[in-house]
Amino acid sequence: MSSRQPRPSQGGPGIVCVGLGPGDPELMSVKADRLVRGARQVAFFRKKGRPGKARQLVDGLLAQGAAEHAMEYPVTTELPVDSPAYVDLLARFYDDWCLRLEALAQTGQVVVLCEGDPFLYGSFMHLYTRLRERGQVPLDVVPGIPGMVGCWHATGEPITWGDDVLSVMTGTLSEDELVRRMQTAEALVVMKVGRNLPRIRRALQRTGRLEAAWLVQNGTTDSEQVARLGDVSDDACPYFAIVLVHGQGRRPEAAW
Repeated sequence: MSSRQPRPSQGGPGIVCVGLGPGDPELMSVKADRLVRGARQVAFFRKKGRPGKARQLVDGLLAQGAAEHAMEYPVTTELPVDSPAYVDLLARFYDDWCLRLEALAQTGQVVVLCEGDPFLYGSFMHLYTRLRERGQVPLDVVPGIPGMVGCWHATGEPITWGDDVLSVMTGTLSEDELVRRMQTAEALVVMKVGRNLPRIRRALQRTGRLEAAWLVQNGTTDSEQVARLGDVSDDACPYFAIVLVHGQGRRPEAAW
């Protein structure tokens, strides 16, 4: 097991990634809020030509004059995620930004913004492992409420009961693999939906779980949409959507 990196001192040189939570600014941790408001340098991921989801979550919170560094992905959906070209482009992208963040951190603390929790399918994980291995600058990560938590609260229903097993998977899996995993758990969370929604829907149909599935888009934000998946078309489903199937396990019944 590798030793933990030294953490940045209060406002001192180093890199801190802050989990911003599921979308509602009031669900951000006190620590994350303090770091965001006090940041003099912020970095965030975004698709070219887009504002960036994490950056949108801190609108109105950044100090005047804070320097912003947009880390623009060289590729998103243009190539298959398992293709050598995709892997090579992303590897070089993360290598480059690892070095750039280290250089920026020499002049003062850099706060990296990450929606949800940085260690749950977050892009920062790829930078974190590189930065930790190099050990050139103090490094820390602030946890955040995962987006899926905000989404299952948006449905108004508990996600698990009693002995229910919860399985979290990505919509980028093959249909057969989705089916296999859906058959082994009582409660389901499917992330990275977007253009994968038709395949997710077919997998749910094959496992007899489509009628119980929900689709939550932009959970906890002003643009939140919650609907039964069976009532929603496959058109224009955003990447930041989550499919949920609630567990129905053991529970004490009310006496009345």
